Amino acid sequence: MKRKREEEEEIKAMEIVWQTPANPPEAKDYIFLNGRRHVRPYYFEFICHVKNRWAGKTIVDLFAEEFKGRPYEYYVSAVKSGRIQVDGEMVPVSYIVKPSQKISHFVHRHEPPVMAWGVSILKQEPDVLTVCKPASVPVHPCGQYRKNTVVGILQAEHALAPLFPVHRLDRLVSGLLILARNAPKADIFRQQIEAGLVQKEYVAKVIGEFPELEQVVDANVIYNSREGRSTTKVSDSAKGKLACTKFTRISSNGTYSIVLCKPISGRTHQIRVHLQHIGHPIANDMLYLSENTVDRSGKGLSADRAVAGSDCSLASSLDEKVLNKYEENSTDDFSIDPMCTNCPDLVPKGYNGHEEGLWLHCFRYTGPGWTFECPYPDWALDS
Repeated sequence: MKRKREEEEEIKAMEIVWQTPANPPEAKDYIFLNGRRHVRPYYFEFICHVKNRWAGKTIVDLFAEEFKGRPYEYYVSAVKSGRIQVDGEMVPVSYIVKPSQKISHFVHRHEPPVMAWGVSILKQEPDVLTVCKPASVPVHPCGQYRKNTVVGILQAEHALAPLFPVHRLDRLVSGLLILARNAPKADIFRQQIEAGLVQKEYVAKVIGEFPELEQVVDANVIYNSREGRSTTKVSDSAKGKLACTKFTRISSNGTYSIVLCKPISGRTHQIRVHLQHIGHPIANDMLYLSENTVDRSGKGLSADRAVAGSDCSLASSLDEKVLNKYEENSTDDFSIDPMCTNCPDLVPKGYNGHEEGLWLHCFRYTGPGWTFECPYPDWALDS
């Protein structure tokens, strides 16, 4: 009898527990190593539905052609083992998919690491939460990120859920983030933003001596999703989306300037590409630094080094002693999955290990009867 119970416990221990978006992040999910916040790999069910253009393909060919991150042989094994299913059922590798069918892909998920700064709470009210978002951390689940997000970290470490981000900040941007604590409050904020009643203010560290007089940039922004960057267009208003940003110099040492940025519209990379447009790109923004300014800005001062040493002081709620303690106590081995194409590494394949954070920081949002602020980061105080 005792032997039978032991066998049952062994079988139970071998069972894989699959997670879905309904599984909340927990503090134990994170591993802190070398100044980075990693996520312990976990089993996850990705779900999508067959698009019309996929119909008629075999299940293996569909994955091999549409999801090129893994080799063809992996998808063959995944279908045979049931890690890829159609409408909840195992199918042969020759199965032809049909429109609207549900496809499940059960994977051993590895998330990219982010900088190990904490997400600092600035103000907590019954229906609004404001935090200082550290650079490198996305706001909400997207792409490869699920638990390594502001929303995920706040839920895991502060038991704050549900949260509704009122606006977004690019992953590499730090600063003020407003989150509503219920859907009705989120709708109020969004209505005010859509009505043009909310003013946004950022601070940036740029190349060169910025002009003393206010600079107003009216240049359409054209975003290229394939390249992941924007360009500007002023000669043909039919191209791109209308965009306007006002810039005012705060200080300058002749080499760099600290600039106040007030975007009137909200386009992808608007502030970054508008600063490039007027010849003063963000000093560590390698995506928008032109060839003739890289030498003036760089000389070893990369974005990841800058962020590691001088991000928003409030964002570093994990002080050095606490962080070292986390790193000492978080080096347990994680489960290696024999089918996983990322194991035995902790980080996913394709991650180059050089996280970047921009010298661009959101510090104030103002709306009808309210203002929320976030302190300046260190890099904005030393020029």
